[in-house]
Amino acid sequence: MSERFVNPTISNLPQSGIRKFFNIAQEIPNVISLGIGEPDFVTPYPIRRHAIDSLLNGETQYTENAGLIRLREEIVYYLKTRFSLEYNPKTEIVVTVGASEAIDIVLRATLSLGDEVILQDPGYVSYAPCIIMAGAIPVPVKTRSENEFQLTAADIEEKITDKTRAILLSYPNNPTGSILSLECMQDIANLAVKHDLFIISDEIYNELVYDGNTQPSFASLNGMRDRCVTINGFSKAFAMTGQRVGYLCAPEGIAKQALKIHQYTVLCVCRTSQAAAIAALKTGKETDYKDVIMMRESYDRRRRLMHSALVNMGLSCVEPKGAFYAFPSIASTGLSSDEFCERLLKEEAVVCVPGSAFGEGGEGHIRCCYATDIDKMKEAFLRMNRFIQRLKEE
Repeated sequence: MSERFVNPTISNLPQSGIRKFFNIAQEIPNVISLGIGEPDFVTPYPIRRHAIDSLLNGETQYTENAGLIRLREEIVYYLKTRFSLEYNPKTEIVVTVGASEAIDIVLRATLSLGDEVILQDPGYVSYAPCIIMAGAIPVPVKTRSENEFQLTAADIEEKITDKTRAILLSYPNNPTGSILSLECMQDIANLAVKHDLFIISDEIYNELVYDGNTQPSFASLNGMRDRCVTINGFSKAFAMTGQRVGYLCAPEGIAKQALKIHQYTVLCVCRTSQAAAIAALKTGKETDYKDVIMMRESYDRRRRLMHSALVNMGLSCVEPKGAFYAFPSIASTGLSSDEFCERLLKEEAVVCVPGSAFGEGGEGHIRCCYATDIDKMKEAFLRMNRFIQRLKEE
């Protein structure tokens, strides 16, 4: 009966394909998860200590809607010194409840009913639902393993109509682990200028790039600053997922409108979490980001191990260059992504995420996360290999 009171736009949204498998996994003993995209490190001690001190000092009041000015100033310094970006901390930065809220409020602040947003496929599971909840239409553009899952201007241009408003993308990419070449970035930037589009660039994994590669920020390209919104946060690089601190960087006209939505929905981010974020950036600055580098080097070792293991199982897999995911093809097994992951979980107690959870372009792949204990990873690879060998005999 109560269903008649529900907004059909929301009820028609599918459940996250990621959560479905975690619910099943909870009922199976001795499960090893290569599924959840979360650092396996404890938040560095100076960050935890600063949050504790903030509480003990009674700093439990509301903050400015846009976030503590000290935090916004630290964010501006970090972006300038690490990624050659310049923003006004008073008018162009909004601290949000994780990068997820930043994506949501930017879309709602900029899109009108019926607008179209181009996004990469496969891509992060929240993008399309957030576009739909903003009253707009997601237009996926498939990326291909042959091109290392890079989004190209040529593919984007085929999808542009008179309703196209924006391009939403994320590199380093979840789920593929790919990065975007400077040449591809510049081509997309030129396309945005040509068609008067703006870019929403989710750069939450920008500290996690390997093999001497770099991932420049879109807003650093010539002509992009005033037509680009940069999304970032503290969850991945600083191992602070539970603190829920993200931020958006945007031209004042966009930031001002996004701040209105933030103000009316959440008011401000938890003050204790903001204190932790200040410590993350301040400590990073004082130590040349040694904790970030240590975690990145650890992920890099596990990245190499995972890629080698997947290839040795007989799976085709583009070598990941960023984030902490590999995205092997399981097409050779004859199973769909869902079938493969469900059987792997039930038969060998290993959790991976079906590529189809990230869009139609992810079908035939699975996402494996290497932010996992290395001994557990090795055991998971033994189980996966055993499973794949059995499939060959069927």
